[in-house]
Amino acid sequence: MTDVARTAVDFWFDPSCPWAWMTSRWVDEVSTARDLDVTWHIMSLAILNEDKDVSDSYRANFPRLMRYARLVAAVEQREGQASVKPLYDALGTRIHPGGSKDADAVIADALAEVGLPADYARYADSDEYDAELRASHDDGIERVGQEVGTPIIAVNGTAFFGPVISPTPRGEQALTLWDGIVAAASYDGFFELKRTRTRGPQFD
Repeated sequence: MTDVARTAVDFWFDPSCPWAWMTSRWVDEVSTARDLDVTWHIMSLAILNEDKDVSDSYRANFPRLMRYARLVAAVEQREGQASVKPLYDALGTRIHPGGSKDADAVIADALAEVGLPADYARYADSDEYDAELRASHDDGIERVGQEVGTPIIAVNGTAFFGPVISPTPRGEQALTLWDGIVAAASYDGFFELKRTRTRGPQFD
């Protein structure tokens, strides 16, 4: 009997992005049923928008956004790829459904949850791994172009921005959406399908 090859999926996220969080929960929902082999990659909305004309209020969030992204980049370099998703889950649970704006507490509690040294928090304020962070970010963006955001997903090498979803679909609905997205992405000439968002992120 021939083993069925697992579907290779690459997922780029900014830990602070609620839309990436929603989509990541959907990918988790689909992962077992569709036998996905998901690799999680860091990207940064602060880096994406550093040279763009954004509001002062949004730009004021960049230091906090960079703290989370820098931490994930450092942990990947020091602990390996397998540590990225558990740390993302621990950070995101506190940032999004938890609603915490206290980055120091989020970082400390997330590190404790995943069993990493507390002093790793120092990497959130260090540029030591910025080159690796930017390389990961650029890898995702180069696959889809500059006029996107997070998340970015690549399925067997074909990348797209999104999907942007709320709330996270579950069960058969999650699988139906996945199959439709993958089918659309499989056509080389497919580029864009969009409508205006009518709701914000609805967390479980």
